[in-house]
Amino acid sequence: MRALEEQLGPAEGEPVPLTGGQTNSIYRVRFAGRECVVRLPGKDTGLLGIDRETERAAAVAAAAVGVGPEILASEPCLVTAFIEARPVPAEELRARLPEIAEALRAVHAGPSLPTTFSPFELTARYERTARERGGGIPVAYPELRAAADAIEPLFGEARVPCHNDLLTANFLDDGTRLRILDWEYAGMNDPHFDLGNFAGHHDLDADEELALLEAYGGASLARLRLMRFMAAFWEGMWGVVQATCSDLDIDYLGYAERHLDKVRGGLADLPTLLDDARAA
Repeated sequence: MRALEEQLGPAEGEPVPLTGGQTNSIYRVRFAGRECVVRLPGKDTGLLGIDRETERAAAVAAAAVGVGPEILASEPCLVTAFIEARPVPAEELRARLPEIAEALRAVHAGPSLPTTFSPFELTARYERTARERGGGIPVAYPELRAAADAIEPLFGEARVPCHNDLLTANFLDDGTRLRILDWEYAGMNDPHFDLGNFAGHHDLDADEELALLEAYGGASLARLRLMRFMAAFWEGMWGVVQATCSDLDIDYLGYAERHLDKVRGGLADLPTLLDDARAA
């Protein structure tokens, strides 16, 4: 607080905790008459592959196009402007796919970021990290790893700035437009990962996937579905690592199992998706 007061002015009142985060501690604080959100990084977040410089760069770029909140400070921790807005339930987001596509296009057209986000590399790294820390590795991991290794060659160097973590909780409606929060996992990635990540987190059906692609333009259904698979695999392995390091009272292993079950449920479709992606 003392360090932030030097940048933002005197604090007024006590910090108010904000709930809902799965990694960090978040507070609403008033500095010199301005409502702010202060986020303190959780324990051992470096193990999750978070790069704070890339996060800052992505957050600044998102704010510049009106997608993310304004960045007020990045040292000693991230501070953003508090947005007067409401959470958006998943069913409403599914009904606003053109707005989702518009926001993602704006993000994907932004300046290059310092680091790359590879779900293929990260899932392998998470497995190594969990083993080193004495964590349990899901029984299905070898099968899922083999599937990821089959998918990876289809995705080359066509990378753009991506958010990579499009949970329902990361969307707000400020009364004018949708805003996207939490740029911790931002990095250069294939744009189909953001599309597949959103589709998986919001349980889009086949018609909704097509509607999202039509609104976005220039994307492949087979590639979206392959990256939907990879997004769930990454999310599951993220939970495996979090179970070994986080101090938050969250059932990370249960979280991991839910996402890995999604991955296993899609294995039967994998050969067809691979063929369709190659043809495309």
